[in-house]
Amino acid sequence: MSEMFRITLPDGSVREVAPGTTPADIAAAIGPGLAKAAIAAKVDGELRDIMRPLEGDAQLALVTSRDEAEALELARHDYAHVLAEAVQALWPGTQITFGPATDDGFYYDVKAPARRDPFSMDDLPAIEEKMREIIRADKPLRREVWSREDLIAKWEKEGEVFKAEWAKELPEGEELTVYWSGGDWLDMCRGPHLASTGKLDPQAFKLMRVAGAYWRGDQKNAQLTRIYGTGWLNKKQLDAHLHKLEEAAKRDHRKLGQEMDLFHLQSEAHGSVFWHPHGFVIWRALEAYMRRAIDAAGYAEVKTPQVMDARQWEQSGHWGKYRENMFVIPDEVPNVEDEGPLVSEAADWMALKPMNCPAHVLIFRQGIKSYRDLPLRLYENGCCHRNEPHGALHGLMRVRQFTQDDAHIFCRQDQIVDEVRAFCALADRIYKDFGFTYAIKLALRPEKRFGTEEMWDLAEAELRDAVEKAGLATAEYGWEELPGEGAFYAPKLEWHLTDAIGRTWQVGTIQSDRVLPERLDASYIGEDGERHRPIMLHRAIFGSYERFIGILIEHFAGRLPVWLAPVQAVVATIVSDADGYAQEVAAKLRAAGIRVETDLRNEKINYKVREHSLAKVPQLLVVGKREAEEGTVAIRTLGEQGQKMLSVDEAVAALVAEATPPDLRS
Repeated sequence: MSEMFRITLPDGSVREVAPGTTPADIAAAIGPGLAKAAIAAKVDGELRDIMRPLEGDAQLALVTSRDEAEALELARHDYAHVLAEAVQALWPGTQITFGPATDDGFYYDVKAPARRDPFSMDDLPAIEEKMREIIRADKPLRREVWSREDLIAKWEKEGEVFKAEWAKELPEGEELTVYWSGGDWLDMCRGPHLASTGKLDPQAFKLMRVAGAYWRGDQKNAQLTRIYGTGWLNKKQLDAHLHKLEEAAKRDHRKLGQEMDLFHLQSEAHGSVFWHPHGFVIWRALEAYMRRAIDAAGYAEVKTPQVMDARQWEQSGHWGKYRENMFVIPDEVPNVEDEGPLVSEAADWMALKPMNCPAHVLIFRQGIKSYRDLPLRLYENGCCHRNEPHGALHGLMRVRQFTQDDAHIFCRQDQIVDEVRAFCALADRIYKDFGFTYAIKLALRPEKRFGTEEMWDLAEAELRDAVEKAGLATAEYGWEELPGEGAFYAPKLEWHLTDAIGRTWQVGTIQSDRVLPERLDASYIGEDGERHRPIMLHRAIFGSYERFIGILIEHFAGRLPVWLAPVQAVVATIVSDADGYAQEVAAKLRAAGIRVETDLRNEKINYKVREHSLAKVPQLLVVGKREAEEGTVAIRTLGEQGQKMLSVDEAVAALVAEATPPDLRS
């Protein structure tokens, strides 16, 4: 009799099973309800197919649809495979490449056969119907291990040049697996997958769009079509997601930015924002708010150069780790003649700064610093440039030129926890001023990094300790640790804001860095009279002004708080006889610090109301002949029905109270 495997379940009980037993068999032995509900298994913490035989003693946890994160990951991976199978069934000769799960769905990159045009939106209904047919067929999804030679031979025989190329480059000795869908279609995949296509809900997915893509992300390679879909566990989840997308489309900051005349972007300056007067009012209000916050928190504001020598970036480590994202410029006068190269081979190189931190170290190094000078908090509204690909640019959310609310705290080791706790308190107050809730996460060391293991151990422990002492390492604040997500030089705390429609945005961060002070030779004189390295805390709250403004526009659907609104009030006339009175009211509001405009046009008042509502003006003060005689105004508040009559002085006082920034209210 062969040796039995000891399988330990989450409750601590142990079952002895024969080799060849699957997690599905164990679920069935526990009970028919679990046998029906179980969709996958965690074997020693690794997510696996429920039909994959156990290979030895193991810890086993069965996964059901209640384990939503794992269940969605599996379902979306399966939807991607079903998509590829459907496309090849409809158009034989289509080549497939890869199809991962995403945060809300899946995609697959495919190349159409030579006899037809690339796939388009018009093809999606037919593909969706074929996918539903494959799901309803309940085809078993079966894992097989193949030899490298057999797998390459299969792909080459079938003309799958992309799959063959990838298979040839996988490491020698790596187990190569495929998944069969029934007995007539397979794809190369590590898995895991559900037991069959019928485990998917045929009404819980939708193909959303197509886009161009390049094989392996390189523009020099073949162009492919990326087909995107969204996939869920049931139709209710899909409908909720589609509703959220509809709401997000209404809130799109690019659309609202145009309607509200805030900014524009154009091809003459890819990824850089043209701020219009109304948009820059929002910027200045945020800048003033942040300056008050950092002044009160003991920061000193600085300004550093836009362009620095490449040797500085080499020393900091950015030249090697980040150069592909930097705008590099020659340090010489370019050739103006018709012939010859624009730049000589002897040219030295400089770069627009992609971040502010090395420049802040250079400021710290000016003069001798004592342990008594620490902590030193340097703040900059720092304009940076990053060479993002054109296809990755997205309105204000992803740009090439941006301004960070950036600061670096140089401190002693014994000051780190207190400084991080103080930053947590500052970030908490600021995010609450804007009406956001948030989750806080600790991003741990990545695979490629600078520094010793001891440095990383210490830095991660200090951030963890600070959050625990601040009372934020709890489920209420969404506390989570993220392995591999830290920067190459430091672990970091991340603030993930939740907006009005439930989307999350990673915005604020603080990083505990021992690497950059070492590389750039920053030091202070300790109490012992010896030189010591400061610890450098990199921190931001908005992240960048551009992106934070985009988030605010979408969070408030353009209806910004009165203190941020570009135009806080409009005084609109019903009849021309009230023009003079409207200008008097506006003058009083302006004298009280309110951003106000008048609308004296010969238009009907309902037309004016609609127009200013579209422009998201918070308060409309309507005046006519009667209001002029009585010294009153009729106030219409954006988003509310009806109006209220107030004297001019009462209206001014009410608007001043609403327009006061939250940090200045008593």
